[in-house]
Amino acid sequence: MTLVEEFSKRLVIVPAFNEEKNIGQVVDDILGAGLGLDVVVIDDGSHDRTGAIARSRGARVITLPFNLGIGGAVQTGLKFAYRQGYDVAIQIDGDGQHVPSEIPLLLAPLQRREADVAIGSRYIGSSNYRTPLMRRAGMMIFTMVNSILIGQRITDNTSGFRAFNRRAIEFLRTIYPSDYPEPEAVVMLGRNGFRLKELAVEMRPRASGESSINSLRAIYYMVKVLLAIVMDVFKSYPPTGVAKVGVRVE
Repeated sequence: MTLVEEFSKRLVIVPAFNEEKNIGQVVDDILGAGLGLDVVVIDDGSHDRTGAIARSRGARVITLPFNLGIGGAVQTGLKFAYRQGYDVAIQIDGDGQHVPSEIPLLLAPLQRREADVAIGSRYIGSSNYRTPLMRRAGMMIFTMVNSILIGQRITDNTSGFRAFNRRAIEFLRTIYPSDYPEPEAVVMLGRNGFRLKELAVEMRPRASGESSINSLRAIYYMVKVLLAIVMDVFKSYPPTGVAKVGVRVE
């Protein structure tokens, strides 16, 4: 059975904030990969032409009235995927770092029932991707902490290149971390019985613009997320969902 037969409805979720210089190429690369994927761009309150450009390239666009942050944007996409009956959702960043032709790598363990969530990692295999020292140190700390909490070593907890099966979509649509959510989501998934699998992928430097996380923010980010992870250990999560804000889908 092929991936197309197994996952008849597959959605790529692209959270994007002020990515007008990158989003067009990202959508072109996804649709041009020949994988039969639907694409929804979550325009997270952008002040530029991110949404208009994505729409002009063939993506469906959900426009948020103000900036929710990456967590709110991704959860919006997961809610959409669940309500539209998608079998699998793939998260790809809007800055051009991920390689859409590698999506089948993430889908394969889901198809084989080996995992509920697949994570593309920059730090396994022979990847040439280089991370600034401060951020790499933070990622090593996340790896250590998360390994203790979920009993599994995840090398790239901050990766935004992920695939979710229907069960994971249903879980994450009801509660998803905000702000810088990727490491926290790993803990939530691992501690709630979801099977995680990392796969080696290539990642490119940001095509245009700069990351919002510089050296000083990397320290703040690391401390804040670690505190959130510690709190998660003691929390129970009712299915509250995202804040109810008006959105426009086109």
